[in-house]
Amino acid sequence: MSAQPKLKYTLQEYLKMDRGDDARLEYWDGEIFDMAGGSEWHYEIEGNLIATLKPRLNARGCRAFTGNTRLKVPSLPPYRYGDFSALCGKAQFEQVEGAAVLTNPSLIIEVLSKSTEGFERGDKFTHYQSIPSFCEYLLVSQHRPHVTHLVKQADGSWNQREYNDMNAMIKFAALDGELSLQEIYQAVSFPDAEPPHPLIGLNPR
Repeated sequence: MSAQPKLKYTLQEYLKMDRGDDARLEYWDGEIFDMAGGSEWHYEIEGNLIATLKPRLNARGCRAFTGNTRLKVPSLPPYRYGDFSALCGKAQFEQVEGAAVLTNPSLIIEVLSKSTEGFERGDKFTHYQSIPSFCEYLLVSQHRPHVTHLVKQADGSWNQREYNDMNAMIKFAALDGELSLQEIYQAVSFPDAEPPHPLIGLNPR
């Protein structure tokens, strides 16, 4: 994507850019970042989630959404993009400058790279917690078979489990479904080095 370098963008400028671009652009304090996957393994894993998990959830009356779905994050407007999200029950949307934004995801899945892992485990997860319905978070590494599963408890704390065994089965707490690491990583190889994919800022730092 081409854009004139600029230190700060207004929210209205961002909204206009996001509507006119196929990338997943997010707005952070005046800066704009491309949140698209950017690697073969990211796209393979994301495709596996869509092909495997989405039909199972739909068959149970749940809804599943791809990475192009905008998610309302109250503490970080106007919205964010997750790689996969889902809920059981009726999906609720709000209109933000003409775009439909999902307000009630239960599950959000992010496919990590080495350069974005800290961000998505930290700041982004913190802001996701401002979504009232959000209660389950899956973080999928792409450079090795490793999945972190976080589930919100009744007292507001989060229980965390780590999965490294390709035969492990992840059972979702908020949804009527499960998923194995073999299904997540189908056709994915794990080379010694991952190609770089930072959060690509459209602004100079």
